[in-house]
Amino acid sequence: MLDAVVVGAGPNGLTAAVELARRGFSVEVFEAKDTVGGGARTEELTLPGFRHDPCSAVHPLGVGSPAFRALPLERYGLEWLHPELPMVHPWDDGTAAVLSRSVAETAASLGARDAGAYRRLVAPYLGKWDGLAQDFMSLPLTALPRHPLRLAHFGIDGLPPSTWLMRRFRDEKAKALIAGLVAHVIAPLDGLATSAIGLLFALAAHENGWPVPRGGSQAIPDALTAYLRDLGGAVHTGYEVKRLDDLPPARAYVFDTSPTALARIARLGNAYENYRYGASVFKIDYALDGPVPWTAEEARRAGTVQLGPTRGEIGKALRQVAGGTPPETPFLITAQPSVVDPTRAPEGKQVFWVYGHAPHAWQGDLTDAIERQLERFAPGFRDLVLARATAGPPELAAHNANYVGGDIACGAFAGLQALLRPKPSLFPYATKHPAVFLCSAATPPGPGVHGMSGHNAAKAVWRHLRAVDRG
Repeated sequence: MLDAVVVGAGPNGLTAAVELARRGFSVEVFEAKDTVGGGARTEELTLPGFRHDPCSAVHPLGVGSPAFRALPLERYGLEWLHPELPMVHPWDDGTAAVLSRSVAETAASLGARDAGAYRRLVAPYLGKWDGLAQDFMSLPLTALPRHPLRLAHFGIDGLPPSTWLMRRFRDEKAKALIAGLVAHVIAPLDGLATSAIGLLFALAAHENGWPVPRGGSQAIPDALTAYLRDLGGAVHTGYEVKRLDDLPPARAYVFDTSPTALARIARLGNAYENYRYGASVFKIDYALDGPVPWTAEEARRAGTVQLGPTRGEIGKALRQVAGGTPPETPFLITAQPSVVDPTRAPEGKQVFWVYGHAPHAWQGDLTDAIERQLERFAPGFRDLVLARATAGPPELAAHNANYVGGDIACGAFAGLQALLRPKPSLFPYATKHPAVFLCSAATPPGPGVHGMSGHNAAKAVWRHLRAVDRG
């Protein structure tokens, strides 16, 4: 009998498996797809030689993840590449707000009236990322925080809606920069704890950058898999699990799946019937004949470019998708890995990654609306397109079963569910089946390629296994 079986070889499932194997437990992972990766895969979606990331591409929380930092992933091929600028937020007049590694450069890009306010906002946390990330991303508070006063200060700043955080600033550029950062979790700007999202992404840029892995996001799960095998664990791909009986006998079962799939496979009945899934995205991967012709010069040096531009336009797009309506002018998050990683495309060419938000399970096409927005900030963009691969909510859900209705966050970031996922509990990784656990992005700290949900779940599993041994 195995000590643990993990279902799903995404970053969280693989991290959970690694953490258990490091402590001497026997572990095997079962993945329905033919490759590991979950939301961190890399594939040739358009033309030969163009390597695209079907979901996540840029990893501000990955490079600073306490779970990943504790593992020797560089030994297994993971190399972080940093663009000159982590993120740029251009405007119609060719200027831009810049999220730089430098606080001073970022503050200066927001204008003289808001530079000081921005510096004061981030100053209490600078140089303290490791402790803050460990405490914040190790929620729930069943483990005592190492720096309770700092975490409490972050809670005071982060728990209110981002609309409150924006009141610190006087001009539109700073407010729009925060709005764009919050929009990464596809949540209305007035939602609970949305200030924490904006602040966390900004701090990540200053402390660790917003890097891409050399060769694509696939490098992250590949490194985790290689390390797990060296620890004696096994990974089985092309193995779909429909019920617990499909798995070998084990003392614990850990699911890197949606709560819906877990309830079905483990026959937990209506355990997660109140869990809510959120809005989706419409994603396009491009093979380009050259660099994107951004009007804002800073955007040409950035790994990520977010296109609103204004707080009002971003907020309206988020409200529309939350209400089930496709946005008239979508807010776009774009990534250009080729700016820093020449291995992603043939010489002189580039891969380009973009998505706009879309309603849950929506079946329409946002290609034209997205490309109008791209042309707005990069005139001549369409002339560079060699090929494109589109994926709306149905295609995203088909590619990754965790994306129910195309929800790439594996659950709405709204209401109490923003903090208490998948349901109000001090033990969110446990289920009513004593040997079954959940470790996906539906558990704290939530979406993102950081492995912390798997890391936290593994703690719950090994405590269970030790208790069984003592009993």
